[in-house]
Amino acid sequence: MFRFFQWCIVLPFLLCAQVVFAQATVRGTVLDRANGEPIIYGNVYLKGTTFGTNTDINGFYTLANVPEGEYILMATYIGYDTVRTEVKIPPKGLTTKNLFMEENSVKLGVVDISARREQARTEVRISKVTVSPKQIKALPSTGGDADIVQYLQVLPGIISTGDQGGQLFIRGGSPVQNKILLDGMIIYNPFHSIGFYSIFETELIKNVDVLTGGFNAEHGGRISAVVDISTRDGNKSRYGGQFSLSPFMYKGLIEGPIIKFQEGKSSASFVLTSKRSIIDQTSKSLYAYGNIDEEVGLPFNFNDNYGKVSFRTANGTYLNMFGFNFSDEYNNPNIANINWKNRGAGANFKLIPGNSGFIVGGLFGISDYEIGIQEVGEDERTSQIRELSAALDFTFFGDNNEVKYGFDIKSIKTDFVFTNPFGLTLSQLQNTTELSGFLNYRQVIGDLVMEAGFRGQFYASQSTFSPEPRLGLKYNVSDRLRLKAAAGLYSQNVLSTSNERDVVNLFSGFLSGPESQVRDTEGNLLSNKLQRASHVIGGFEYDLTNNLEINVEGYLKDFSQLIIVNRNKLSPSDPDYATEKGEAYGVDFSLRYQQNRTYLWATYSHGYVNRNDGIQEYPTVFDRRHNVNLLSTYNLDEAGKYQVSLRWNMGSGFPFTKTQGFYNNNSFIAGVSTDYITSNPDQVGILYSDERNDGRLPYYHRLDLSFTSKFEFSKYTNLETVFSVSNAYNRENIFYFDRVRYERVDQLPIIPSIGLKLNF
Repeated sequence: MFRFFQWCIVLPFLLCAQVVFAQATVRGTVLDRANGEPIIYGNVYLKGTTFGTNTDINGFYTLANVPEGEYILMATYIGYDTVRTEVKIPPKGLTTKNLFMEENSVKLGVVDISARREQARTEVRISKVTVSPKQIKALPSTGGDADIVQYLQVLPGIISTGDQGGQLFIRGGSPVQNKILLDGMIIYNPFHSIGFYSIFETELIKNVDVLTGGFNAEHGGRISAVVDISTRDGNKSRYGGQFSLSPFMYKGLIEGPIIKFQEGKSSASFVLTSKRSIIDQTSKSLYAYGNIDEEVGLPFNFNDNYGKVSFRTANGTYLNMFGFNFSDEYNNPNIANINWKNRGAGANFKLIPGNSGFIVGGLFGISDYEIGIQEVGEDERTSQIRELSAALDFTFFGDNNEVKYGFDIKSIKTDFVFTNPFGLTLSQLQNTTELSGFLNYRQVIGDLVMEAGFRGQFYASQSTFSPEPRLGLKYNVSDRLRLKAAAGLYSQNVLSTSNERDVVNLFSGFLSGPESQVRDTEGNLLSNKLQRASHVIGGFEYDLTNNLEINVEGYLKDFSQLIIVNRNKLSPSDPDYATEKGEAYGVDFSLRYQQNRTYLWATYSHGYVNRNDGIQEYPTVFDRRHNVNLLSTYNLDEAGKYQVSLRWNMGSGFPFTKTQGFYNNNSFIAGVSTDYITSNPDQVGILYSDERNDGRLPYYHRLDLSFTSKFEFSKYTNLETVFSVSNAYNRENIFYFDRVRYERVDQLPIIPSIGLKLNF
């Protein structure tokens, strides 16, 4: 094991050191001249040559193996004037050239399509969707506030189970099997109880990468998907902010320079943001209709705070330090009181040495998540998970290739107490460590793009090493048609207390993998108690026109081993944990059209998600066979001051287990001396069908609309108004059925709202 990590560190140095000094490289950053913000995915190239690339999310670019000579270095990006500068390339070594771009007078309001196309040709990008803040804001925003959780539900392969306590399931993976990252740090519960909002502030988001499967060796510790969210720096040139108000919440943002941005010099900035919900109060008067209790209203309460300080040097080296405190509460006296807190702090950096071809990145931080639930007539359940993490990575850019490797260490503490319906308690207080290292290599060979990688994960509590090879391929058949495929092995040691039977799932506790004995579905003792999966994905991208593209992907996720909490434990001698296996497979279609003022996005997913508990194979409660999303945005004017958006979602019904009958459930508190003839039963017992999830709920569909207008008072001061209607035609979509009370509970009815946002 130790030797593996030695080679992870030493071998890439040996391989790349031979190349660093035998080639000439041009690199630098491309920034907005006015405020120092990075130009993301801009085009950078040497005029009259085939040397060209795109900037990354930090505005960084690299052109490697450039022959000696004098060139014109150019940068282009829609909405900005083209930049040209002379550059003299020596026979070998590094040349740093930073470029500064200025906005032009033409406000096109669209992203650079050519940059995205170039990325599609030179990167595998299978099962990867990149989301920009502009796309998030274009979505019809519930309550007048756009949020990433609303946009994620539009992406192919992602299923949401409801507006209240709903969860996101990505291509057959449950929430605990998806890694959610905020600036590189794991967030264990990023979504609030009301399904419209996440903890992430839209105004701070710089970039979102959604990896729905087949992700490369950079990511590990989860077996289904990754959502990687990066935040922007505070304004480096002036002080400013934002205040917004809607029936759902109010929020504020303030930002400004600590060291003002100037070309060729270092700069520093800060940003602070806070939001607080008010829907628990406003709903009692504004939305007291449909299935909303007039006295309780919508009993959701959340408060999110985030702060960040950023330092950036002239050559692109940066350091970010950030902290957050997120909280959520669902308080319904008729059902339960649930509250959670997510707190943490961290720092990430990127070091760009002036005399080396390597780029060094790193992360240090702590994330602490606590949750508790007190249900009516039930014992309290609590859970805490705390993670300390440290990571380093190294990147080298060669001639049409890229080598990236790194390692990280996590110290994880779990503290969990749970009492099941039979009065038996499961508890865990555990400290464990995870070590991992990865090596990822990308090479462009003519029309073929290859990305091969290997990740090694060591789980200390299990004393288990997990080798995980990954491979991604793309072949450019023509300028318009690209074939792609990916495969890999994945593992994780964290599991959730959420049960597959849960329809309304507001409580989600976390545990480390069990140290006690666990048996597989055939009754054999497991020597390896990790959760495991393998992914196989294939598909193609085709540019039907310059503005219209289609993407098709078929996938198979084989969940060969899943560890779950045994919530049917009847006696102390019964095991605390059980195992399942399963698979998820299907096909996702997406169609994107973008031209001038019009943006259209259409997706269709056809999928199957099954589990096998050793007794029977059954569909999961989130097995949605058909899912359709249509999103349309149109700017009524060239400047984008008036915008109309709509989103329509239709999905087939979720599975449920049918009811066969009811019985008087007597707990026999007095043991064998209980007078079962005259004593009153404690509660009503339910007899379920022998076939698990053998029924289907009705189809779901909903239309959301919004109209946005912007009124400018000065260069930096403007007022945005958002009129929105969620569930515009008031569709009665079933949420769940209360079997005991024999009552149908629907999801939220039509909800009109108006939001005001003052930018200054």
